[in-house]
Amino acid sequence: MRFLRSIGIVQRFSSVGAISRRSYATETNWAGKIRLNFVLPHQTLLKDFEATQVNLQSSEGDMGILADHVPTIAQLNNGSVIEILAADNKPRKFFVSGGFAVINTDSSIDINAIEAVPLEDLDVEAARKGADEASKRLSASGASEKEKAEARVEFELFEAVLAAAKA
Repeated sequence: MRFLRSIGIVQRFSSVGAISRRSYATETNWAGKIRLNFVLPHQTLLKDFEATQVNLQSSEGDMGILADHVPTIAQLNNGSVIEILAADNKPRKFFVSGGFAVINTDSSIDINAIEAVPLEDLDVEAARKGADEASKRLSASGASEKEKAEARVEFELFEAVLAAAKA
């Protein structure tokens, strides 16, 4: 904040109300619930969905988010699982390839993922075959560094799918 003040940014923005007092998520109209928006670049998976808890894996560690959570921006781990516990006690689980979760002061969460698939839609057998093929290409003696790098990425993706399917 001292740096921002020294270059005049804090005064300029605070005079138009862009920077307000810092607060924790205590003021909500959702009474112990979370309002969730879960979007992909090409699709909205959930909009204004009422949940009681959202569990996600971020670069900072595993997070269990309840209403009135401290405002946070979290980078989602590549190949991780997001678990949404709905008010109807029916959990929904999604495999995500990466993205961000923004936890707001009003007990809302915006999850922006690159790709997401419901866990029940994952083809475990195809992931096993893909992991085996990628492993063979990774250990092939005549493979170039580029081919090995591509095989490594594929192998890690298939391993993440297999781990998610066990969740």
